[in-house]
Amino acid sequence: MRLSILDDYQGIALDMADWSAVQGRGVEIAVERYPFADEDDVVRSLADSEIVCAMRERTAFPKRVVDRLPKLKLLITTGMRNASFDMSALKERGVTVCGTGGAPGGGGNEDTAELAWGLILGAARRIAEDHQLMRQGGWQTRIGHRVGGKTIGLLGLGRLGSAVARVGLAFGMKAIAWSQNLTAEKAAAQGVERVEKDELFRRSDILSVHLVLSDRSRGLVGQREIGLMKPSAILVNTSRGPICDTGAVIGALKTGRLAYAGFDVYDQEPLPINHPLRQAPNVILTPHIGYVTDENYRSSYPQIVENVIGFLDGKPVRVI
Repeated sequence: MRLSILDDYQGIALDMADWSAVQGRGVEIAVERYPFADEDDVVRSLADSEIVCAMRERTAFPKRVVDRLPKLKLLITTGMRNASFDMSALKERGVTVCGTGGAPGGGGNEDTAELAWGLILGAARRIAEDHQLMRQGGWQTRIGHRVGGKTIGLLGLGRLGSAVARVGLAFGMKAIAWSQNLTAEKAAAQGVERVEKDELFRRSDILSVHLVLSDRSRGLVGQREIGLMKPSAILVNTSRGPICDTGAVIGALKTGRLAYAGFDVYDQEPLPINHPLRQAPNVILTPHIGYVTDENYRSSYPQIVENVIGFLDGKPVRVI
């Protein structure tokens, strides 16, 4: 039996868990270090794998891929949902799908929220630019902005949005939020004011995106919404790239309709070398590392091992 570990960009998967119990069952482990070129590459690389361990939403498994992998029996994702899996196609094929939970004690749940604040502060204080300037022998050339006293808007107030709000409140910020299902009572319980969508865009000095990607949220931050924002505002997206219209963001940055943007997620991943966002002014970019922490990996990979052993024993765990 063959097990493929996908998208191990950092080359650490085998060090983050004890795989001996899997190997002791005669399972061959193959590690894929680099992104697949296309769907044909996915099928070619995984044709002989009965078990596939995917890092959440790095490699997609639509029906047209699932149908071309007749040996696939177990597909594992980090997290307990994966928008890039065609669950109907997998169920139809009889493929078991399992996931992983958060780290013990809730650790790992806020990794992305922490990065969001890194991007927010990096944008407000122009940290990346000043770091590069210092490397070149320069000194003070620009003025940053404080976040205390400003308004932070949360597009989504779930676990991660709430974590970002708590830090904003600790900085002395006003926190407002909107999502389609958010109630005033739920927002108030977090110390946050629930507002209507247009008001969120108009009032936010910093707008941080924390929605799940769906048909309802795709393209939700478009040219119209960005046009409602203050020219001095900062937009940060650590959720999913397609929620924001990248072209509209780039246009707003170039014309001064938006002061700054911080992105960890993109409409194409990995972000192509020639993607215009790489050359856009006033952006701070990270390569989808919100969940990429030692603590999170040391929680996820051992759970993947447990999922594999459970499946081999005929008692699958964490089934999605």
